[in-house]
Amino acid sequence: MNFHAALFRVAVIAAAQLLTGMPAAAADTKPVINSIGMQLMRIPAGEFIMGSEELPASLAKAYPQLPSERLHKLQDEAPAHRVRISRDFFIGAHEVTRGQFRQFVNASGYVPESIQDGSGAYGYRLGYDPSLTARGDAFEGRDPRYSWLNPGFSQTDAHPVVNITYADALAFAAWLSRLEGRRYRLPTEAEWEYAARAGTRTRYHSGDDPASLLAVANLFDADSAALWPHWLAMALSGSDGYAFTAPVGSFAANAWGLFDMHGNAWEWVSDWHGDDYYAHSPSIDPQGPADGEVRVRRGGSWHTWPFYARVSYRNYNAPSSRYTLLGFRLVREISSADAP
Repeated sequence: MNFHAALFRVAVIAAAQLLTGMPAAAADTKPVINSIGMQLMRIPAGEFIMGSEELPASLAKAYPQLPSERLHKLQDEAPAHRVRISRDFFIGAHEVTRGQFRQFVNASGYVPESIQDGSGAYGYRLGYDPSLTARGDAFEGRDPRYSWLNPGFSQTDAHPVVNITYADALAFAAWLSRLEGRRYRLPTEAEWEYAARAGTRTRYHSGDDPASLLAVANLFDADSAALWPHWLAMALSGSDGYAFTAPVGSFAANAWGLFDMHGNAWEWVSDWHGDDYYAHSPSIDPQGPADGEVRVRRGGSWHTWPFYARVSYRNYNAPSSRYTLLGFRLVREISSADAP
């Protein structure tokens, strides 16, 4: 690209950002390190277009291997609508790790729900008959053998913690808030999507092409498909080196310094899910429906097909769910102690 073409491209991008209200970069590109070693990025207030209205024909072309019936169940992503996040906030650069969750459990004495209620969690077991589950996914449970300490595959303290219920995530946030005298919480769904997009409007923060995910996400790919060969057609083309979870930060960050916003572990957010919520949600700092039966989770996991890792895709679970794919990351609200 010659100098004049590059200059024109920069001007076009800048003009688009002015028109959409999307900031080009985070307010502070250096992470803040909290008392337990968690890296937090400051995200600037601003506006973005939330959701998607991409037509089934367009999605079918991009994901030809996907069964067509799955392309007509995305009404909750629409309508695409403008949202304003009115205040800066900090968000974890990474998903909460097993080591950080261990610090919490050891310091507070908290007993995670999978242990507390005696029913356990889910786990991967080689040789488990996938026909025994509705999804055919070879995860067995609930079983007391499985918990955040044992999802059935090897993890270190640098991996994202999984098998976490909604209450477990809230308890961790409450403990950290007491420890530091700052308010930690789950992100709202709007905050999560705003942070994940980092000024982009594409299917992924890396672009529209699923192949772009190999550099930024740990998803269902050739490594995972070796264990689930009946789903090989759904796998991301290529290998990322991980059949299960990866240590957080193993892939490239988005423009705002956030890692694993696609893949590795699904992330709880604070909102109840509503199929038609986008049609009437507030345009400023939406908080989700007032009540519901299931909470939203975002971002996809190591076992997720690329189609479901799109930044607009909304998944959900009952709050008591504890699963091998499900973790979280936290927001810290701005306080008077934070520099402008």
